[in-house]
Amino acid sequence: MPRSVNKVASRARKKKVLKLAKGSFGRRKNVWTVAKNSVEKGLGYAYRDRKAKKRSFRSIWIQRINAAARIHGMSYSEFMGKIHKSEIEIDRKTLADLAMNNPDAFKAVVEKIK
Repeated sequence: MPRSVNKVASRARKKKVLKLAKGSFGRRKNVWTVAKNSVEKGLGYAYRDRKAKKRSFRSIWIQRINAAARIHGMSYSEFMGKIHKSEIEIDRKTLADLAMNNPDAFKAVVEKIK
């Protein structure tokens, strides 16, 4: 009796990986073993960098808040300390947006905590 292999499923797996490798350079796009390694590595980077993106955005927000707070004569740590003491519930993302796009509203927040 001949050996039975599930060719349909294995071809589907390979097609899925080769579809993900589409657009790569050289053999990465059409040679199974190279494409598989490339796609696995890429998916690992994608997972890692979804986490890193959150960290980098937080640091950008902090820099923007710090710059806006210094215009009003405060450091970032001083500003955040006073915001927490006055129990104003605004997250860093919103504060950074106010600092960049609506300086008058940011100034109102500063006046409220002083």
